[in-house]
Amino acid sequence: MNVNSDIVLDRLNKLHPKIIDLELGRVERLLAAVGHPERRLPPVVHVAGTNGKGSVIAYLRAILEAAGYRVHVYTSPHLVRFHERIRLAGRLIDEHALIALLEECEQANGGTPITFFEITTVAAFLAFTREPADILLLETGLGGEFDATNVIDRPLASVLMPISFDHMQFLGDSLTKIALAKAGIIKRGRPAIVSPQPDEAMAVFEAKAAELGAPLHRFGREWSCDGELKTALRFTDSRGPRTYPVPGLAGRHQFRNAGCAIATTALLAGFTITDAHIAEGLRSVTWPARMQRLTGGPLVERLPNPTWELWLDGGHNAEAGEVIAAMLEDWRRQDGKPAHLIFGMLNTKDPAAFLKQLAPHVEDMAAVAIPGDHASLSVEECVAAGAGVGLLSQGYHSVEAALRAIVDAHDGGPKESRRILICGSLYLAGTVLAENN
Repeated sequence: MNVNSDIVLDRLNKLHPKIIDLELGRVERLLAAVGHPERRLPPVVHVAGTNGKGSVIAYLRAILEAAGYRVHVYTSPHLVRFHERIRLAGRLIDEHALIALLEECEQANGGTPITFFEITTVAAFLAFTREPADILLLETGLGGEFDATNVIDRPLASVLMPISFDHMQFLGDSLTKIALAKAGIIKRGRPAIVSPQPDEAMAVFEAKAAELGAPLHRFGREWSCDGELKTALRFTDSRGPRTYPVPGLAGRHQFRNAGCAIATTALLAGFTITDAHIAEGLRSVTWPARMQRLTGGPLVERLPNPTWELWLDGGHNAEAGEVIAAMLEDWRRQDGKPAHLIFGMLNTKDPAAFLKQLAPHVEDMAAVAIPGDHASLSVEECVAAGAGVGLLSQGYHSVEAALRAIVDAHDGGPKESRRILICGSLYLAGTVLAENN
C-alpha cells in the first residue's frame, strides 16, 4: 500500500488521550526524544489570542518577505490540506518531507498517548530546523501557557491578539481566566505587542508583563492605527504618524490587525524593515477564508451574472460575528446589494451569539451541515439557531444546493445584483475551497 500523509495523520490522531489536560509534559517528552528542535529554531515571533492570529501572521509574513527575509510559518487549523500548517521559507511543506517527519515523530513517540496537535507541532519544529530561515512566525493552537508551542524561552517578540470567549472548557469561563492562559506566551524581558483588548484582559497582560519585566507595546498607548476603507491606513508610534496603503485583506477590522503587524516589525531586533517594505506587504498579503471573495470555480459559475458576489469567511464566535456584521453594513452602505447567508458551525460553538450580530444585515439564511465532520451542528440545529435570532432560515443538504436555492429565489435577470456570504466555521470554509477548485 502506498503511504500518504493522510494515512500517517490518521494513525497519529488515534494516539489522542481519552481526556485532554492542558500541560506540556507530553510535548516536552517527545521534543527530548527527537533532539530538542525547539532549541535550534530561527528567531521566533509567538502569536496568541482568540481572533486575528492568522491575519497578523499573514501581514508579518508578507512584510518580512517584501524585505527579503526567509520566513517559516506555523498556523492551524488547515483549510484543505494539512501541509498548509507548515510553510518553509516561502513554500508549503512537500508530501515526501511531511511523511518522513510525521513517521519520525511517530516512531520516537512509541505509541504513548499524545494529542494530535502536540505530535504534529513537534514534526513542524523538526521541519523548521532542517531548512534555513531568518525568522519563524509561530501561532498557538489553543491557549498560551500550556499550548504545545509554548516551549520557546526567548522569542523575539510575543503578540497578543484580541481575547474573547472561546475554548472555555479548557481555558476558563471568564475573560480574566482566558487572558491568564494566553499571557503564558509573555517571556521575561522580551517585548509583547498587545492589540485592542477588553479591560479585564489588558489588566492581566499588564500585570504579567510587569512581573516578567517584559516591555509592553499596547494599542492606544504605545501605538495606534485607524484608516478609511478605500483610502489609507494611518499608524502612529514613537516614530510619529505614518500613512500606508489600505490592507489587502477585506474589512475595517483588518486595519487593526495590520497595525499590530506594523507595531511588531518595529520590535524585531536585528531586522531591517522600511516603510516601503511595509507598504508592499500590506498590498500583497493573502489569507484564504478571511473575508475572501471567490472569483472562480463551480460555485461562482452558478451565480447568474457578474454583479453577484460570493464571499467566504471562517469566523465562528461572537466577536467574529461583530466583525462580519460591520462588513455587511459597510457593503450595504456602499452599494445597497441585498445579502444572504449560507451557514454551518461546529457543535462546540455558540451559533446564536454569532448569528444575532448578522441577522439585521441579511435577508435570509441557508443552513448546512459541515460535510464529513461529526462535530458539526446538524442542519436542523442550524435552522433553529437562525430562527431563534429572527432569521428566515431554511436547511439544505449541501452548500451547492443552498447556493442554487438562493439564486433560484432571487434571480431577477441581468440587472439583479446580490451578495452571498458562506460563514460560520473554518472547517466549512475548507470544504468549500476544496469543492470549488
